[in-house]
Amino acid sequence: MYDLNENLKRSAHNFPDRPVYVYQGESTTYAELDQQVEFLAAGLAKRGIGSGDAVALLLDNRPEFVSAYYAILRVGAAVVPMNPIYTPREISYILSNSHTKAVVALPALAPTINSLKEELPELQLVIYTEPVGEELTIGQLISEKATEYEEPERHEDNLAVILYTSGTTGQPKGAMLSHRNMDSNAEAMGILFELEPDDRVVAVLPMFHVFCMTVCLNGPIRSGSTILIVQRFHPVEVVNVIRDQKASCFAGVPTMYNYMLQLPSATRADFSTIRVCCSGGASMPVELLHKFEEKFGVKIMEGYGLSEAAPATAFNPIRGTRKPGSVGIDLPGVTNKVVDPEGNEVPRGEVGELIVYGPNVMLGYHGLPEETKAALKDGWLYTGDLARMDEEGYVYIVDRKKDMILVDGYNVYPREVEEVLYQHPAIIEAAVIGIPDEVHGEAVKAFVALREIAVSQEDILSFCNDKLAKYKIPRQVEFVAELPKNSTGKILRRSLRS
Repeated sequence: MYDLNENLKRSAHNFPDRPVYVYQGESTTYAELDQQVEFLAAGLAKRGIGSGDAVALLLDNRPEFVSAYYAILRVGAAVVPMNPIYTPREISYILSNSHTKAVVALPALAPTINSLKEELPELQLVIYTEPVGEELTIGQLISEKATEYEEPERHEDNLAVILYTSGTTGQPKGAMLSHRNMDSNAEAMGILFELEPDDRVVAVLPMFHVFCMTVCLNGPIRSGSTILIVQRFHPVEVVNVIRDQKASCFAGVPTMYNYMLQLPSATRADFSTIRVCCSGGASMPVELLHKFEEKFGVKIMEGYGLSEAAPATAFNPIRGTRKPGSVGIDLPGVTNKVVDPEGNEVPRGEVGELIVYGPNVMLGYHGLPEETKAALKDGWLYTGDLARMDEEGYVYIVDRKKDMILVDGYNVYPREVEEVLYQHPAIIEAAVIGIPDEVHGEAVKAFVALREIAVSQEDILSFCNDKLAKYKIPRQVEFVAELPKNSTGKILRRSLRS
């Protein structure tokens, strides 16, 4: 049976003294983590958290994310991972929509959480990583050493994670991922990357993102490997960790590889212990891939995934043919197919919509039956991405059927930004597109038509500042007399792109 928590217990039994993670030079063993999780789970249960509840994590990369994540699962609840830089508006919506009962957060978020309590009647418990007045901390819960709780039975189809993705309707959608979804993908990635207990995996991708959760957290814990936790990406620090901690596996988005490539001080010797690098979150320019591999003497395996598939569906294999520019072949146990609008498979080489089938495909969107019905048909997940497949089954992503913009691997949907722009008193019409950005992959550009009010680009960006996470804020604003439309009045983004 697939069960994320049993993986931790098994590795703690098999490798009690092996480091499960290293953070800022300090290591914690599998046995120590398992004990912390047990105490933390008992502390949550004592305060009424149990099966079917949702607990949000508003944390960056740190040991507390790992212990809280597994404690929430152990008590039978579901994890709602969130970006701690979200605005109060974004935090409030997700906590409300997921019916979150408890939050584990950074102390800096205390003013925001306190200001939202009145509009979140279901929120009963707030826990911080460090002391905030009289509020509870993770350390307090662990130090209580409570054990008097009965661990609930879990089924592999029980909800493990509710992952919010930016929504085309202007509000994020909660992809419901079961233990089977998450654990089967962790297992497949472990097989693909041949993870062993001796591996040391760098976790610098955000832990609240499903890419890191599967490849750098659940996968290594399943395999008994060691996780090298890096709080945030800084190229010099990451190269130092790779060298000093003798990392064997690195997972990142193309932007990270680009930053490290530009470091004059980084050398091939720094990467001498790396046996595999993987890239996802956005398409990697082939030129960047070749330059990075040539400079550092490593191979980058590019793949494809999406939140609704926990996340990976295809990857270039370590052994066998690797095709730069492609996102590889089916992950073990997963089937990718390219279809026409009627759902019929198109001939190899032709472009169609990429659909996916496998144990990693989500249960559905939280509280959104119609959106679930549109995305899941006969067990197949319709990704909304346009792709082609060659004769050997290698997938090439051609374009995004949805108008998604990828900034540093994070999804930004135009509608969400447009909804905010339309709130500005000077704006009559607004449309948002993605433009190429050498550093971030893509950047957000807004086209706006104004009323007869004097307003500058700076005014509009300032207006967006407290309503959108930083990466969603437009980099450029272009003023136009009128936005191009078709005969039905629909704004034509393709005309803006051209």
